[in-house]
Amino acid sequence: MNNELNSRKKRRKRRRLKKSVKLTLCVLSMLIVGLSIYNFSLKSGETAVSVDTNKGRAEAKQAEKKQSAPIKETTLTISAAGDFTLGTDETFQYAGSFPDEAEKNGLPYFVAELDDIFKNDDLSTVNLETTLTNATEKAVKKFRFKGDPSYAQILELGGIESVNLANNHIHDYLQKGYEDTIETLKKQKIGYFGYDHQYITEVKGIKVGALGYEGWNDTREIREQVAKDIQSLKKKGAEIVLVHYHWGVERSYVPAESQKTLAHYTVDSGADLVLGHHPHVVQGVEEYNGKFIVYSLGNFMFGGNRNPSDKDTYVFQQTFHLKNGKLTDKKEINVVPFSISSVAYRNNYQPKKLEGAEAERVKKKIIDVSDQINGSDWLQYETGK
Repeated sequence: MNNELNSRKKRRKRRRLKKSVKLTLCVLSMLIVGLSIYNFSLKSGETAVSVDTNKGRAEAKQAEKKQSAPIKETTLTISAAGDFTLGTDETFQYAGSFPDEAEKNGLPYFVAELDDIFKNDDLSTVNLETTLTNATEKAVKKFRFKGDPSYAQILELGGIESVNLANNHIHDYLQKGYEDTIETLKKQKIGYFGYDHQYITEVKGIKVGALGYEGWNDTREIREQVAKDIQSLKKKGAEIVLVHYHWGVERSYVPAESQKTLAHYTVDSGADLVLGHHPHVVQGVEEYNGKFIVYSLGNFMFGGNRNPSDKDTYVFQQTFHLKNGKLTDKKEINVVPFSISSVAYRNNYQPKKLEGAEAERVKKKIIDVSDQINGSDWLQYETGK
């Protein structure tokens, strides 16, 4: 009896012991799992912090690199002059004509007094108001201008890279004369633009584009064409756009209202410089919406008149400033007085840069005609070269 009782007690004791051990093992297991989860979470957090820190450091380095990267500044000087009639009307007397001077003195004669103004810039552009052709069939009109194709060398000798063709004399020898002129310019590697021809060139890594029109009236049609052509040049990468207009009233020193409204529209459409010619005399300069409008540059190398009463002219120069290839608002200009002749008593077709009192007289004249448009505040941008 006693033995059986003792045996039962021992069995109960073993069962209680087993339960205690199991409970202890269960608690230990839960602790181990909990610690494992905690450690994993901690490590994951540390990794995230580490990744975020590295990302932040990388972004900071990138920003610092951008700030420390050098800004590339570029300046580009463009010169513009008025009418180049490299030839004459064949009905004029030969003695003292443009061809006569060319035969007697040679082609370098015509650029001898330019003071290398077009060679010392980055790009030059003028109005070519003649045909360069051997064609004989003429348009029915009062004056028909024509020059020997070899006269295209004068442009190169003077340092002129591009010409406007949109004017009232480029078709004086009809379509044949027009096409001959273009072929002559191509052979001489002179750029050309006007009507449906656009000009785009690259200077110092900057693309410059030029357009030309006959702007007799400010019409919806010309506005649509100008806006379309400016956008076309910009799509081709032109950072600077020049627009030439052959317009205005001959011998008028003040631009017509249609010149002003068309010029303003052209600037509003994206042009960076507007250049005019045709009146045969100078008209003023206007600053409009941060851009310059030169209403008439007058004659320059003009074989169409042996002795015009007004021989005053000028070269307009603008230095454009760019940062990392993009145009800035900084403006710098230079108005350089010239005479179309190096002698006063006649036109010898040899433009001469003026100095001293004569230069001051012509400069004052340009200021006076500018004051009849919208003042001469543009003087503040002159470099005084």
